[in-house]
Amino acid sequence: MGLGGLHIWHLLILAFIIMMVFGTKKLKGLGEDLGGAIQGFKKAMDDGKSAAAQKDQDKLSAGSGQTVDVKAEKVDADK
Repeated sequence: MGLGGLHIWHLLILAFIIMMVFGTKKLKGLGEDLGGAIQGFKKAMDDGKSAAAQKDQDKLSAGSGQTVDVKAEKVDADK
């Protein structure tokens, strides 16, 4: 089982070296920061979608109750 030529043993050795270089506290803090950034991004996306939906709903609500008077006329195609 490999991931682009990397076997599980390569990944484990790489993870061990990274833990030795950075330490578990820095990696934990990095993970928490990354998780917080992802949550903030998702929240902003949801807020943007709800704001757009509310804007569309406001447009529909503002247009209701208004009438337009029109008169249909026959157009001659010979002209």
